[in-house]
Amino acid sequence: MNEVTIRVPATTANLGPGYDCLGVALQIYNRVTVARATEPQADAMAAAAAEKFFAASGGTPFPFSWKIAGDVPRSRGLGSSVTVRLGLLHGLNELASRPLSADRLFALCAELEGHPDNAAPAAFGGFTVAGGMEVARFTVAPELRFVLLIPDFEVATPAARKVLPAQLDRLAAVQSCVNACRITAAFAAQNYSLLRGAFADQLHQPFREKELIPFLSKVIAAGEQAGALGGFLSGSGSTICCVVEEKDEGGTMKDEIAAAMHTASGNAGARIVITQADNTGAVVLP
Repeated sequence: MNEVTIRVPATTANLGPGYDCLGVALQIYNRVTVARATEPQADAMAAAAAEKFFAASGGTPFPFSWKIAGDVPRSRGLGSSVTVRLGLLHGLNELASRPLSADRLFALCAELEGHPDNAAPAAFGGFTVAGGMEVARFTVAPELRFVLLIPDFEVATPAARKVLPAQLDRLAAVQSCVNACRITAAFAAQNYSLLRGAFADQLHQPFREKELIPFLSKVIAAGEQAGALGGFLSGSGSTICCVVEEKDEGGTMKDEIAAAMHTASGNAGARIVITQADNTGAVVLP
């Protein structure tokens, strides 16, 4: 095999209080094509992924080229960097005749990312709880819709982490922990009504709203008033996600939520994407 294409889903992480551990894969995709080459392609992210892969697999390094196409926007809190890193790792693994398991490839991706919250759902699909390299995964029902408001500006993850305080109020941290447990229980039982009120967070969202996304609370409140179970900042932003359970394929609640979110943002250049969870994760395309 000289060339392979890997499809990797976008991800929404944190889900409010599940900071650096909760995530959901979405039916928005990037496709990463990796091919053997005569000369290596100069790219720092690809070089770091290749170094990790060849060290872990024990194989002889070979030069390769790569390209990416798809619909996952960069620096919008939807796991775009994971689609690149995981796509590269899976692609190299295929070209090297699969020396590493999917679990090992996930671990390498999480190491490259510095945290596993996006890497886990991208690798395995569904809703995931990642603690270090240990992952619990749950299938997400198709009636759960994710309404994404994607603003017309980027938020880099390092910048978003810099605005977080060194210390937190204990009671605020406890309440955030309670809410993260409620979210996990809701997805594990597929009892999504438990999500109502559970996305409230005091770990990162208030600080990122103040410095980076000033309309965050307004957008979430507007989505909830239109019928959403709740909303949260997707990853470190700038995307804001509201969640709604709509069993009727022709239902309009998700559209009403989308319109309310867009109006509340005041961000004329923002776009709306309404999607469902991806329960498959990264796959090799024929």
